[in-house]
Amino acid sequence: MQRRIVIAGTNSGVGKTTLTIGLMAAFKKKGLTVQGFKCGPDYIDPSYHTAVTGRYSRNVDSWMLNHNIVNDIFVHASEDADISIIEGVMGFYDGKSPKSNIGSTAEISLLLQAPVILVVNIASMARSAAAIVKGYQLLDPNVNIAGVILNKAGSKGHYELCKTAIEQECGVPVVGYLLKGDGLHIPERHLGLIPAIERGELDEFFNELGEVVADRIDLDELFRIAEQGPVLQAKTDLFLKQEEDDPKVKIAVAYDSAFNFYYRENFKLLEKAGAELVFFSPLKGDTLPAGVDGLYIGGGFPEEFAKELSDNTQARKDIKDAITNELPTFAECGGFMYLTDSITNSEGEAYPMVGVIPGKVQMQESLAALGYRQVTAIDGTFLLEKEEEARGHEFHYSTFESATNDFNRAYFVKALRGEKEEGYKTDHLVAGYTHIHFASNPNIAKSFVNKCLEYKEKCMK
Repeated sequence: MQRRIVIAGTNSGVGKTTLTIGLMAAFKKKGLTVQGFKCGPDYIDPSYHTAVTGRYSRNVDSWMLNHNIVNDIFVHASEDADISIIEGVMGFYDGKSPKSNIGSTAEISLLLQAPVILVVNIASMARSAAAIVKGYQLLDPNVNIAGVILNKAGSKGHYELCKTAIEQECGVPVVGYLLKGDGLHIPERHLGLIPAIERGELDEFFNELGEVVADRIDLDELFRIAEQGPVLQAKTDLFLKQEEDDPKVKIAVAYDSAFNFYYRENFKLLEKAGAELVFFSPLKGDTLPAGVDGLYIGGGFPEEFAKELSDNTQARKDIKDAITNELPTFAECGGFMYLTDSITNSEGEAYPMVGVIPGKVQMQESLAALGYRQVTAIDGTFLLEKEEEARGHEFHYSTFESATNDFNRAYFVKALRGEKEEGYKTDHLVAGYTHIHFASNPNIAKSFVNKCLEYKEKCMK
């Protein structure tokens, strides 16, 4: 049985993440195996989920990925879980367009045929709360709003008033609430948040949140609601394990507090294509692993650890030498920044980096870019042929200034407000700010592995 619920909100900031983490912690404390999912491209909320559940949370995004792939990510990741909890994004119906459900939590709930628990902020209202729930039910009658959780209740009595109104007018159970004065707020999202999560600094908060949720929300009723969805079957063989011989190539993956923004499906697709992933930490002083045939440096917060990364001169030298000697390398966002000449923090302190991408990174206080991206190869790279496309997203506080006029851009990048050229490429290096989801174009993983195989064979001659 694939028990699952979507935790959706009427709007951003209504308490979805707080309740999702609390429910995960509460169910985990009951001895259940909990699998987390996050609608959209976000990396930070899945880091919370992973820390609480002990299982890697997965992104389910109906704009970056086609619907069959979204289905299959859920089917494979939820295997062996007692319950899956899917955290929504923004308001329930908010997505790519104001005219449709595309890219919204509502669309994900329909794709996965998952019952929805709607989170409603009831501050300063009573019967009016029923009108809000009724509106969400009526906008798209196909969605299954199967329950409601109320947040910001002034008291238990206030909660009971709203509960009575909603259950009478909307015909769905109100399964619990949180009080306005609970003071259980997710820590502010900042650049050092994920390292803090990984160090266990928020474990006490997670435990406390789980206890409050278990006290105020009917977990047994939620568990029953989670059984409403039918069993889903895989629709493609994209993530099916293949019984093969030993991997064809080894790809080093930078993975630590500075570089940890990766989609798990990117790893799985590389492994299926024939790669063995060898993880190492430039931040902890590791050098490039010996005998690898490729390198993948993902996103993260290199600016938070610029001094430590810069001080690890041997890792910088090893990586520069390897890339100069044509080691196939893909770097995105934080990895792109690490491969430039230097990173200058917001205090004006500059730190030398690897130095294979000619130019400098400058941190700033405000967001430089945020949103979905469709990338199209300009002249072709080892990942994408000319005019071949993939999808991803961009999120960073830095800007990049090229040190040369003939900077070799990798992609045309289409965003909501137009198109730009982005990234950097050589015959064996592809790097840029855009986080690409390999499942948006599964040929990427195959092309990466094939390039690594060419390199391996050349080195053996």
